[in-house]
Amino acid sequence: METRVWSGILVISVSLLALFNVSAFGAEEGEKVLTLDHSNFSETVSEHNFIVVEFYAPWCGHCQALAPEYEKAASILSSHDPPIVLAKVDANDEANRELASEFEIQGFPTIKILRNGGKNIQEYKGPREADGIVDFLKKQVGPPSAEIKSVEDAGNLINEEKIYVKSCALTMILVTLLMPSSSLGVNQVNKPTLRLLKPFDELFVDFHDFQVDAMEKFIEEASIPIVTVYNSDPSNHPYVNKFFESPNAKAMLFVNFSKELDNFQSNYKDVSVLYKGKGISFLLGDLEASQGAFQYFGTYRGSGTSSYYTDNRWSEIPQGKHRT
Repeated sequence: METRVWSGILVISVSLLALFNVSAFGAEEGEKVLTLDHSNFSETVSEHNFIVVEFYAPWCGHCQALAPEYEKAASILSSHDPPIVLAKVDANDEANRELASEFEIQGFPTIKILRNGGKNIQEYKGPREADGIVDFLKKQVGPPSAEIKSVEDAGNLINEEKIYVKSCALTMILVTLLMPSSSLGVNQVNKPTLRLLKPFDELFVDFHDFQVDAMEKFIEEASIPIVTVYNSDPSNHPYVNKFFESPNAKAMLFVNFSKELDNFQSNYKDVSVLYKGKGISFLLGDLEASQGAFQYFGTYRGSGTSSYYTDNRWSEIPQGKHRT
């Protein structure tokens, strides 16, 4: 994500457009992505139960890279039942600055999911490639939670290898039926439990505070790896985005994965475990895949191992404290 003081902003709107003609809301001819501005934004949002708004700037390189993927996703989602509509707003236009201010946009591209005519706002933290956008938004417009009624339901859910939260009342019958000697560790709980299943680290985490704020914080913190891996694998990109969006201090180690990974990985993870819950996030990056990070921090990428530490939000720091 790029940051600049009000040079521009991107808004993309995604919606359940069951009864409305896309072209009526400002889609350019031949495009599936709607074009919104200050004159039609509020009206369009109010007509949708679900809409995603992304703020972009024409000068933003990340926005330019997103554009073809976003258009491809819009084309695919237009045939969804009901259609899911994507839109954009050029907030580099002075007339649209008030919209950007209203949504507290600090970097580009920033995507907001709006529900119930804009009454509920959530930041989009999903993938940035077409297929990932499509899959993510299809899940967002579906039921907010999945009820598990059988062993088959549970197996299908877990096998998707995504992160899920499961509410268990008194006895975890599901885990007992699925895996009597389960790698998840326990077969029973003695009180209502929120269980986060995840395809990394300790595989599951339990939580028992059902206050909304506490649950949100728990899910946010537990749903990323103890050490985030920054490489060319697209499945890691959502975790990398969450790492940089976190307000935590950040420790980042960049090594040549093809030559040095085994020498660093175990010890680095041991250190990260010692600091778990202490407001520091850890990232292990491949030198060959991390050029964007070096450019952001304004540093030169040599051929050797590099380590960085930042004590503020990444989007507010022009250059991290570092040693090479």
